[in-house]
Amino acid sequence: MNPLTPHCRELASPGIFQTVLSVLIIFGILMSYLPQHIRIITRRSSFGISPYFVLLGVTSGTSAFANILVFPTTAQDVACCQEISGIACFAGLLAIFQMSMQWLCFFSILLLFVIYFPRATSPTNPITPVSTSPSGPTYRTALVVTGICLLHALATIVISVAFELRSPAAIPAWANFLGVLAAVLASIQYLPQIYTTLRLQCVGSLSIPMMCIQTPGSLIWAASLAARTGWAGWSIWGVLVVTACLQGTLLTMAIYFEYFGPNHKREAGHRTDQSQDQSQDRDQDRDGFGSVEGTHGPVAVDRPSEETPLLQSQ
Repeated sequence: MNPLTPHCRELASPGIFQTVLSVLIIFGILMSYLPQHIRIITRRSSFGISPYFVLLGVTSGTSAFANILVFPTTAQDVACCQEISGIACFAGLLAIFQMSMQWLCFFSILLLFVIYFPRATSPTNPITPVSTSPSGPTYRTALVVTGICLLHALATIVISVAFELRSPAAIPAWANFLGVLAAVLASIQYLPQIYTTLRLQCVGSLSIPMMCIQTPGSLIWAASLAARTGWAGWSIWGVLVVTACLQGTLLTMAIYFEYFGPNHKREAGHRTDQSQDQSQDRDQDRDGFGSVEGTHGPVAVDRPSEETPLLQSQ
């Protein structure tokens, strides 16, 4: 039996704490995105979500996922799976599973964004018809964003396979390029959404619970990946640190507009007026008569009941 290489020997005995933490991060990624998926589906609208935020998020996730797939250490991990146990192999590939889960969850947001795009109303006001407010992204913009995301994923796959077959020596440089691209896209990913939320002064279909989970979760995930890859894998976990900082800024804005902003006060006042009107209607129904304005003030007017004659004298 051939002795294990130093790298495979390290994977053969994974730490229990690191393995459990990595598995919990996978479930945490899934659970953090579910509130956003559920909010769009229950509202049946993606109003308030910037298409450019979705575009940058999907392309950034695709680049980060491709980065870890072509990273030289990943190839070594996969090769070691032939020499170590299945549990140790699973533990060694958890970083790939984490990136794939994040990409899949954000790609699901892209699909829901297109399916529930508010086509019948203005993209800047959910109760205003499109014809009266043409400003803002249109459904055509959402389709273009989807097409760009698919073309970017296809181009990334083709280039990665070409490097693997024709120029394996260039793989590390290509992996670092993907990591830098993912970091740059993630750095500006939240800027369009911050602008959209600031302009609308409301959260819309953006999920606050998702950001509450992901902001600290991204920092924990980054620490986990840094412990596994070290400083050499800065292009993998550095993007998560940048994302956490920008997402925290958006979270602060969303909480303010949702609970303390001007739109929240107007909605609260509108709900109060509606409840008062409904209470007055119930009182009138209970008393059996309403009132109309007369020359000397309100005059009681009998309302029809079961005992009211069908034909009344003039």
